[in-house]
Amino acid sequence: MTAVLRAEHLGRTLAGEVPVTLVEDINLDIERGEFVCIMGPSGSGKSSLLYLLGLLDVPTSGRVWLDGEDTSAYGETELANRRLEKLGFVFQFHFLLAEFSVLDNVALPMRRLGKHGDAAIRSRGMELLARLGVAEQSAKHPHQLSGGQRQRVAIARALANDPLVVLADEPTGNLDSVSSATVRQILHDLAHQMGKTVVAVTHDAAFASAADRRIGLVDGKINADWRPA
Repeated sequence: MTAVLRAEHLGRTLAGEVPVTLVEDINLDIERGEFVCIMGPSGSGKSSLLYLLGLLDVPTSGRVWLDGEDTSAYGETELANRRLEKLGFVFQFHFLLAEFSVLDNVALPMRRLGKHGDAAIRSRGMELLARLGVAEQSAKHPHQLSGGQRQRVAIARALANDPLVVLADEPTGNLDSVSSATVRQILHDLAHQMGKTVVAVTHDAAFASAADRRIGLVDGKINADWRPA
């Protein structure tokens, strides 16, 4: 297997009168097609690590490799392009744009990437919404959907540019148990049926039970890395 994400001595410290270290000396390989959960107590650095792996934050030490590319020398434009092309993001609060329809929310990353015309974008958007069981909601706006439906739309948006890696930050943290189970199964299937690498931060033990691998963080450092039998 080939590591699609690699962290080498990765760290991030916030400067100040009293510097705050968010993550420290992380070494980690994540393989293509793995479903990985990052777990740990509040303040352990889970989301900070996810944002570094997702090229949303810049490390103060170490480097991140994405699909064999060392991203440490990239400028803002290159990082933004890699995020659009190779990464998809799902957050606890879906961050769908209220003024846009469901379909236009899903289309937005494709329009930003600029590789396809409007007809192809809309076709791809409807295909993703259908795959996630919310095609009938395509003309509605986010406030007209349930929490579980909004999160499925957010996953469709994350998949819009056919990313190698989907990164999810507490994707079930704002959902009821039924919707949580649905989202858990969707992310599991992305890895096991579509070959996507899925990396998710979670406090939810039921969600983590579906993962191929669980990484534990304490005080910004990895203290466990195990694969359930």
